Amino acid sequence: MADLPHLTDSGTARMVDVSDKDVTRREATASGVVLLSAAAVAALRDNTVPKGDALAVGRIAGIQGAKRTPELIPLCHPLPLTGVDIDLDVVDEGVRIAVTVRTTGRTGVEMEALTAVSVAALSVIDMIKAIDRAAVITDVRVEAKSGGRRGDWRRTGAEGTGDD
Repeated sequence: MADLPHLTDSGTARMVDVSDKDVTRREATASGVVLLSAAAVAALRDNTVPKGDALAVGRIAGIQGAKRTPELIPLCHPLPLTGVDIDLDVVDEGVRIAVTVRTTGRTGVEMEALTAVSVAALSVIDMIKAIDRAAVITDVRVEAKSGGRRGDWRRTGAEGTGDD
């Protein structure tokens, strides 16, 4: 099962040993969208969300999500994050979220970026649910990564899963 590094030869899960990998600067960007009703978008734009500043809470929650990723995703390595940039933009269909996470380490930060987007999106829903109980999180995905043995990658067009 050498093709699946998180499995032993007998098929049990394990945390991959990255001690032989080079320490390099690594960065990953992920994005996602929270689809909201027109009333919820208006409340965000007018700063009239009953629970308070939903975008500020989403930003802080996203940063915390990146920091807590190895506690949530069982086989992720704890990483010394050197930066987390998060943007939440209110658009006509809801809130677009973009997160870039950086580290200097032996493994990438894609999962931290994805977790940050997801936690930020969940926090936006928590803040807005009194106005829109039908909110939907969609299109959470890695947009780009850099660093490491496999080098840089950027999503282009309508790519599917895998290393396109």
